[in-house]
Amino acid sequence: MEFGILALLPPVVAIILAILTRNVVPALFAGVFVGATMINGWNPLLGLYASFEQFIIPALGDEWNANVLIYCGLFGVLIVVFQTTGGAQALANAFANRIRSRKGAQASTGLLGLSLFIDDYFNALTVGSVMRSITDKLRISREKLAYIVDSTSAPTCLLVPVSTWVVYVMGLIGTEFVRMDIDRSEYLMYLATIPFNYYAILAIFTVFIVIFLRFDYGPMAKAELRAVKTGKLIRDGGQPPAADEITAAQPATDTPKIRNLVVPMLVLLALIPPLFLWTGNYPENSFVVAIGEADGGMSILMAAFAAIIVALLMGVSQKMFTFIEAIHLVMKGIKGMMLVFVILILAWSIGSVSAEVGTDQFLVQLAEQSSLTPALIPVLIFIAGAIIAFTTGTSYGTFAIMIPIAIPLAVSMDIALPLAIAAVLSGGIFGDHCSPISDTSVLSSAGSASDHMDHVNTQLPYAITVGITGIISFFIAGVTGTWWIALLVGLVLTTLAAYTLTKLWGQNIPRYTPE
Repeated sequence: MEFGILALLPPVVAIILAILTRNVVPALFAGVFVGATMINGWNPLLGLYASFEQFIIPALGDEWNANVLIYCGLFGVLIVVFQTTGGAQALANAFANRIRSRKGAQASTGLLGLSLFIDDYFNALTVGSVMRSITDKLRISREKLAYIVDSTSAPTCLLVPVSTWVVYVMGLIGTEFVRMDIDRSEYLMYLATIPFNYYAILAIFTVFIVIFLRFDYGPMAKAELRAVKTGKLIRDGGQPPAADEITAAQPATDTPKIRNLVVPMLVLLALIPPLFLWTGNYPENSFVVAIGEADGGMSILMAAFAAIIVALLMGVSQKMFTFIEAIHLVMKGIKGMMLVFVILILAWSIGSVSAEVGTDQFLVQLAEQSSLTPALIPVLIFIAGAIIAFTTGTSYGTFAIMIPIAIPLAVSMDIALPLAIAAVLSGGIFGDHCSPISDTSVLSSAGSASDHMDHVNTQLPYAITVGITGIISFFIAGVTGTWWIALLVGLVLTTLAAYTLTKLWGQNIPRYTPE
């Protein structure tokens, strides 16, 4: 069934309602309902039935989605245990003795985000939850914390050549190479895309110039001014996706020990690489092949489960809680992530609805019908990827749609393959950072305990700034064929744009030092 421009209706309804109501759950459900109604002959009763039967229940039952939901729940448990055993408080106290400025706390958050590159979901949940108690003491708004977390999670995962994202992208590239009989290494091709991935590079760069040069503008400046002046880390009426069971858990000891956080985190991080190799059938497969075939989701899930066991055993051995109370902590952590579960399931459902009504196909056809010079093709690919990611809320889905288009297009028009593929990757992240239905943004809000729509609204001006300079960089790369000139121009323009917007749209945010 062809819907033409009406194929945009489900995601557009969801996005507009999310922005107007500042509540993403009913907005997402409305988008799913509209799409299901369209598919079923515009019959609203059949649409309501199909919303659950065709989309919500299958999204809940999908193996990968279930994997994500389980390890989100496990991270909720970890957060509660870290707070109850005093590990998070001890870390905050240790940092407080060394980090005495808002700038230092924000920079530490950004650096931690760069270091946890194995998976974006893992990154978003871990960085926000670990750093939240530290940034709270220094009156850094939850919106600012969520922005730093979100803008250093997915971009880092695409720029560091060992992550679950790299595995996925390699698979898509390899499939196209086989189909087109291209005799090149998909891993080496991925490596070649890194210097051309302008949005990812500029997004991370922007985080740090915002921190060190105090380039706060737009809604973010208002949020930071509110936090510093009043101590209100979220606005009145703000609703973080993570419930009070997670955000308000209190230490069970008056003498918190930092090892109660550090030891489980070391277990978590130490287990991920060997589990990657094991699930990738190493040593039967070579190291690179094993990494490429690894089950990243299951590896992180098992590492998180092991870390929870260690954390609970440490708490029981220190007589902070009994075995029965430990089980209650587990249930408390899972319960605290319930809203995150609902948002993710609905976000996946609207992605399926959008695919069913042909949202992606409609956008791709618009792109293919444009008659542009080869130098403009990377820009077009970037914009198309951004629109698809914005309307569907998924970078992964965008990559799956656009890479099979970008590679043949680049070959036929004699465009550098790394540039074309990088345009897809950058566009996907850009659209994801702007979209209120993005799963990565939801998890960044959850880990940071920020109201989700406030996170989207405050991040949007920064994402658009980087998106525009990214477009210019891709155009220059398309004209010159070299990555470094375009990157240099992008860095300069991003800095100038952020400086100008701060002057025109910023606030006089006073410095804050806790007593």
